[in-house]
Amino acid sequence: MDIAENAALVVVDVQQGFEDAGFWGPRNNPGADDNIAALIDVWQSTGRPVVFVRHDSVGPRSPLRRGQAGNDFKEYVERRRGRTPGGAELLVTKTVNSAFYGTPDLDAWLRAAGVTQLVVAGIQTNMCVETTARMGGNLGYDVVVAYDATYTFDLEGPFGWRRSAEEVAQASAVSLHGGGFARVVTTKEVVDAAR
Repeated sequence: MDIAENAALVVVDVQQGFEDAGFWGPRNNPGADDNIAALIDVWQSTGRPVVFVRHDSVGPRSPLRRGQAGNDFKEYVERRRGRTPGGAELLVTKTVNSAFYGTPDLDAWLRAAGVTQLVVAGIQTNMCVETTARMGGNLGYDVVVAYDATYTFDLEGPFGWRRSAEEVAQASAVSLHGGGFARVVTTKEVVDAAR
């Protein structure tokens, strides 16, 4: 795998509110946070651009709404913000699933920097990570999703169908990879290629 010298790491919604198991329910991939931290560290040590995305929920009950502690980034992410060399770092805030519909304009920032490849990680695999990856693919970026640097939660859909977090995450990965929106790989593959 090739990771471009200016590939952007897009860290999606790694916020404290996702620790609220009473709100979200069971999750998968307990190692995701370590993998997200490893990706940020490699990106910062190699001088590649990092985009931190924060979801400012408008849902009145959401732990991610502005003004709540859950809106803040997880501590390990907050500690790494502002440490990307050369100022190649961006904070995007959004109220919808896609980081491309946030503020400031992610697509414009990436194009101005000549970025054509994105590595996407964060929360939730099947929601904001998948939507951001799909839109990135639609916009012509070479998108890589570090699957084990994402996680999600059990989900109920139509007809009483219920799927475990792992089933939901796998379905998302199959849809992204099989549909040609992104290459879904492991954190180790990305880290090894980026060093």
